[in-house]
Amino acid sequence: MLAAQAALAASQLGVAGLCWLLGGTAALAGLGLSFALRSWTTVGAAGITVCWGTGRGRTHPWQDIRWIDVRETKSQYGTARAARITLADGRRRSLPGLHHSNLYPAPDFDVEFRRVVNWWELSTDRAARFQPPKRMRDRVSPTVAGIVLGILISVAVVAVVAVQS
Repeated sequence: MLAAQAALAASQLGVAGLCWLLGGTAALAGLGLSFALRSWTTVGAAGITVCWGTGRGRTHPWQDIRWIDVRETKSQYGTARAARITLADGRRRSLPGLHHSNLYPAPDFDVEFRRVVNWWELSTDRAARFQPPKRMRDRVSPTVAGIVLGILISVAVVAVVAVQS
């Protein structure tokens, strides 16, 4: 499949265009891999520090963190689990480096997640902790959202064609 695409690109863009296309693809893949490898989460007395691959990261103080949980997303590739925090203003933030899936297995995910929760429980008052209500995106899986969106787009296209006819 890739060879057929490369041949089509070479015939349409020429050899120089194909080289630029391959170089651009490799550069973007390298940049993405670099960000992924440099993303991390640390826990300390000041709070949870999160870095998404650039800079020194941002520290969320313990008093700003209202809830810590694991979001599970099921797909055809299995179940992916990601730790996330809910801040005092209601925003939710995933914790980079603290996730587990079949594609990116983390055998110590449960131990690391428990370590974060232990720090949080020791650093905050019980009255300051509350579980946020579920949002629409927490109740609807990406697969279901895609199917509904596909149906809506199909209905819209049929309606536009019917009106123009």
